Amino acid sequence: MIDVIGVLLPVYKKDNPLYFKEALESLLNQTYKNFIIFIGIDGPIEGDLADLVNKYKFYENIQVNYFENNRGLACVLNDLIEAAKKNKCSFYARMDSDDICTTTRFEKQVQFLLKNKEIDVVGGAIEEIDEDSINKGKKVIYPLSDELCFDFFKYRDPLAHPAVMFSKTFFEKVSGYRSEYRKNQDTMLWYDGFMNGCKFSNVKETVLYFRITEDFYENRRSGLIRAKKMLKDRLMINKELKYDYKAYVFSFMSFFLTISPSFLKKAAYKLR
Repeated sequence: MIDVIGVLLPVYKKDNPLYFKEALESLLNQTYKNFIIFIGIDGPIEGDLADLVNKYKFYENIQVNYFENNRGLACVLNDLIEAAKKNKCSFYARMDSDDICTTTRFEKQVQFLLKNKEIDVVGGAIEEIDEDSINKGKKVIYPLSDELCFDFFKYRDPLAHPAVMFSKTFFEKVSGYRSEYRKNQDTMLWYDGFMNGCKFSNVKETVLYFRITEDFYENRRSGLIRAKKMLKDRLMINKELKYDYKAYVFSFMSFFLTISPSFLKKAAYKLR
């Protein structure tokens, strides 16, 4: 029996229809074909975005889940995980509505998880693309082993969230995303994973083209309120996972960067 992947794809009204179409087509063009795409509509949508959803919802391997109110990414992902469980999926793949998968992403990640049964979640390298889907020439490589992922988490997330594939064992150990988090839900999921004995890894190959736009700097990574909450969370993580002083120094550096102007964020991000 071929293992089924449940693809978790949240969508909400501000998503770009053209990006959404590129993301969805990259999923449909995978070399590994045994998957179901669970699209979660987070609140009302209209116009071209709604038209695209209405077009694709009749595909045999696409299920559209409509949610009346905009509740945030974590809530939608939890509901999609439950839908994937009901469909007896063995793996759950994350995907954002503005990124593009490599055609062999699922094949590589499934093969890795089948060969490494102890691993609960696997990511991979990502390459950045711009607003026009042109490769920016920057590749981000994440640590390959669980030990290195744990050490890397002192400073940054050890996995690119939209590029991960979970074994069903991950959500047997962790109940799901923290629904109260509208932002930073991925960091808290990785924390919960480490606290509950989940094993992390990444494949060395590129599995996703990650879109960087002005919104990435101006909205997603800004604001004093968010910065304070992120700092509080990081200090708690450092304490509970028993990280050393370097993790605390980096936490405060990240706080000041979060409240900095966009041009400083861009400069710092390029140095990653």
